[in-house]
Amino acid sequence: MAHLYTSDEQMDRLVDFKGAREYHLKKDRRKKDKRMPLKEAIAEFVHDGDIFAETGFSYVRSPIQAYFEIVRQQKKNLVGIGSPMSNCSYFMARECMKAIHLSYIGVEMRGNDKNFARIIKNKEAEILSLWSHGSMALGFKAAQLGAPFIASKQLLGTDMIKQNPFVKVIDNPVGTDHDPVCLIPALFPDVCIVHVQQADRYGNAVIKGPAINDIALAAACRRVIITAERIVPEMTIRDNSSASIPFMYVDAVVELPYGAYPGCCPGHYYWNREWWEWLIRISTVTYENMIEYTDRWIMNTTGPYDFIDKVGGISVIDKARRLMEAAEGTADDSAISFHYQEVIPKWD
Repeated sequence: MAHLYTSDEQMDRLVDFKGAREYHLKKDRRKKDKRMPLKEAIAEFVHDGDIFAETGFSYVRSPIQAYFEIVRQQKKNLVGIGSPMSNCSYFMARECMKAIHLSYIGVEMRGNDKNFARIIKNKEAEILSLWSHGSMALGFKAAQLGAPFIASKQLLGTDMIKQNPFVKVIDNPVGTDHDPVCLIPALFPDVCIVHVQQADRYGNAVIKGPAINDIALAAACRRVIITAERIVPEMTIRDNSSASIPFMYVDAVVELPYGAYPGCCPGHYYWNREWWEWLIRISTVTYENMIEYTDRWIMNTTGPYDFIDKVGGISVIDKARRLMEAAEGTADDSAISFHYQEVIPKWD
């Protein structure tokens, strides 16, 4: 099947079990200092045409500030994949991403992403395959386990199979019922960025809270960048036996406090609900709004500290810390209000 923006080689690379295995076997597994600035890490390890995996959960521990740097560097022809996917929209608006393997686009409570819908309808980007959350997660897990595929009941009874060139349906060869099963192939994106609470200089990384698919993705992806709230001594991680992602998967480590903001990072800060309201309910409505919003918050910022200064400074981030403490039950929630003024567009 011909695609508007994607080559057959990009399609095949996602499920190239042999090629991915050979790539991973050649990776340098020496324990060396991998620290570098964010700009350098993005420039070196995120390439034009990459199959780019989204990590975290929408705006929860997602490496949003690293995503902004990808947009600032104007990487081109990225192919998105992830479960879930809530950050593709501004990649597409700035013409960095032209295709996706879709499991979900949205920001739940904030509403529908009208920018994404408009871009797909106008054929400015294309959907290459459809997945459920669970089936895509199984693809990443198969890659982590070194299995060429996982047999599952996922996707049976849905029309997604008709829009997925990778998944095959066969009769179950095991047991006596021989009911149909889906063969979900191992999925090997080119690169992912994982934001964590702690990492050491070598790339051993600690995820606190739900890992989502990030541990499997770190094993599956050919290149992995870690952004961390704090770089800590190796023995801090060793003493607690707490490494979620081992160093041999990792290519670069970036110390990036507030790297998930304006999303949230468990144990550190709550998400900026007003910012997401403006993005989804105001900015995604028109192309002009989207360019204006991304100009202001992405192209005209230089990193997390600059972003925070523009959004309100120390008072905003202090409130985000206190909200996180209250949400996690480590502070008295009667001392701070979760109420905020919702954005009410004139068309609501």
